[in-house]
Amino acid sequence: MTRALLAACIVSVAITSAGNAQSAGSSSGAGTRYTRSQLIQMEAAAHEPAQYSALASYFAQQQTDYLQQAAGEKKEWERRSQNIVGIAAKYPRPVDSARYLYEFYMYKAAEAGTLEGKYSKLAAPATR
Repeated sequence: MTRALLAACIVSVAITSAGNAQSAGSSSGAGTRYTRSQLIQMEAAAHEPAQYSALASYFAQQQTDYLQQAAGEKKEWERRSQNIVGIAAKYPRPVDSARYLYEFYMYKAAEAGTLEGKYSKLAAPATR
């Protein structure tokens, strides 16, 4: 009896969790995500202003995402900076990892901004 009740509880929790995961995954699609190989193919195939515009908007969205992540890491860096242990702290300290993540996200945001600018110029109609 106990085994049957335990099995029924596990099955009901698993079904509920699976349903929640599916609904969360389908609603989180705020922006389009491409794999690295898809981006390479899109960049190689882009010859029209509409294609360049699509690439520019994708990289603009990437830049925004990276800047948001950098802002979160900046707050975490500031929070961890107030709790630095003295000389006996081992490297890397938690404050170091937060700083490195912040710098990484800022680098990726700058990289995405450069690519967005490049494709925006290519999407603009040529004027003479």
